[in-house]
Amino acid sequence: MQLQHIQLEKLKDAAINMRHAKAAPDVSDILPSVKARGVLVPLIVRPNGDGESFEIVAGRRRYFAAKAVAEDGGAVEPLPCAVMESGDDAAALEASMIENLARLDPDEMIQYETFVRLSKAGKSVEDIAATFGITELAVKRRLALGELLPKIRQAYRNEDIDAETVRHLTMATKRQQRDWLKLFADPEAYAPRGYQLKQWLFGGQQVSTEVALFPLEAYKGQIVADLFGERGYFADADRFWVLQNEAIAAKRDALLEDGWSEVEILEPGQRFYAFEHEKTPRKDGGRVYITVSHGGEVEIHEGWLTAREAKAKRRAKASKDDPATEEKPNRPELTNPAQNYIELHRHAAVRHALLSHLGIALRVMVAHAIGGSALWQTRPDPQTTRKEDTAESIATSRAETALAKERKSVLKLLGLPVHDQTIVRSNGDDGRVVGLFVALLKLSDADVMRVLGLVMAETLQAGTAVVEALGTHLKVDMRDYWQVDDAFFGLLRDKAAVNAMVRHIGGKAVADANVSATAKVQKKIVRDFITGDGRKQVKDWLPRYMEFPFRAYTKGGGGRLTDNTARTRSLIS
Repeated sequence: MQLQHIQLEKLKDAAINMRHAKAAPDVSDILPSVKARGVLVPLIVRPNGDGESFEIVAGRRRYFAAKAVAEDGGAVEPLPCAVMESGDDAAALEASMIENLARLDPDEMIQYETFVRLSKAGKSVEDIAATFGITELAVKRRLALGELLPKIRQAYRNEDIDAETVRHLTMATKRQQRDWLKLFADPEAYAPRGYQLKQWLFGGQQVSTEVALFPLEAYKGQIVADLFGERGYFADADRFWVLQNEAIAAKRDALLEDGWSEVEILEPGQRFYAFEHEKTPRKDGGRVYITVSHGGEVEIHEGWLTAREAKAKRRAKASKDDPATEEKPNRPELTNPAQNYIELHRHAAVRHALLSHLGIALRVMVAHAIGGSALWQTRPDPQTTRKEDTAESIATSRAETALAKERKSVLKLLGLPVHDQTIVRSNGDDGRVVGLFVALLKLSDADVMRVLGLVMAETLQAGTAVVEALGTHLKVDMRDYWQVDDAFFGLLRDKAAVNAMVRHIGGKAVADANVSATAKVQKKIVRDFITGDGRKQVKDWLPRYMEFPFRAYTKGGGGRLTDNTARTRSLIS
């Protein structure tokens, strides 16, 4: 059995249901509860044959009650469901869940308090969900009530505000909650609720001067006061955000200088939930999270790690068998697909560079013969990638095009079919080896060295320290082989690294002014500098990832690429 939330439209009544009938059942007795609190007891469902929907085996009345709420224009969240697996007995599942849920107080605020006590006792969200037979999402929703001010929680307990309003308030900042409470407490004011509250929180919001981290005199635009003169608003939001982002960047820099190893700036509107994290001091690797609301408000959360990271740290610290596990390396700023893309481009460039340094190629080949490698059978590197964009980018690169041209010439030189994809075919065919030997006997030393260079290029293993060492020694300039393309930008995920890239090409002021912008926006800024679209063009710019030796943008490093550079440096030095 798996517990999950499923959209209403993906559920349908099953003929196997003992209460199945054409007429909808009477749900008048449970409808008020479903309107107020939603569906609490999970439905029993099983996957339909089409793989897109689910049949209701038990819980038909709950389904029709939720359907009635939706038809009446009410908001209906995805319904909690227990998805049957092969061998599950529906009656037993339903009885077990009802029994478990009976142990949980129906009052949501008491549920919240119960879950908090269990959480402080070391129980995870998954543990709590399993204990009461509810979904993890239901547990997270209750724990999210802890983000509310006590007065809002009390009003909800007293049923003075409805569930939809509370859900929206859990996404509000503390300042927004206080502002809403003022309206709620004033009998002559109107406190928005439900959908109107969502619009009030996130739609068409003016930026108050109270949220500015910078001195107001630094803002050169107009400030508009409200009718009572109690609060000012920035008339030019763009100017505000430039100054606010610069101030956020300064906060980040100050925190890093103060000894915090990592400061993560969340995207505008992204909330920080304490129940998904664990309080972790700076000395134990805790990081700082900075949240920025759509209204410009900034909150700083010092000393936290995600619950998963904190659990992993405790497990590593408790391990006595391998002391090295106590300190985990920083999460690389490059994903595996991004590392793959960069490795293959660097590999292609070094392979081609070998063709012009045949003495070096000879020495590398001898080193392979003595020390061996994963490729010395011999076979060409397959340049494997799961990304079609990466494959196309490599295939059309200058390096691979030049290599293909040289391959045709060498194949012709050896009297082999020029349409062959590789010169290396180590399949143990004696006749092929003898034929090549006879052909090589007819060639000059210079031509044999030319063949040798291509063989070494084809059998150079991608993603290794050897590529790094060769590229550094040969002073390979990737500008001769590579140019920025969509595949490269599409693989960049780490926001801090992208911001550092903006700083690399556009300077600190530009990077700081956009520090809280999405990664997508910041990547466009880099593009604009490259193309000169609205910004001063930076010609022949090369990201650090494509330099020899390789360099990363953050302490997270580039994973294998950073490791290979360190290994090469230690051996060469």
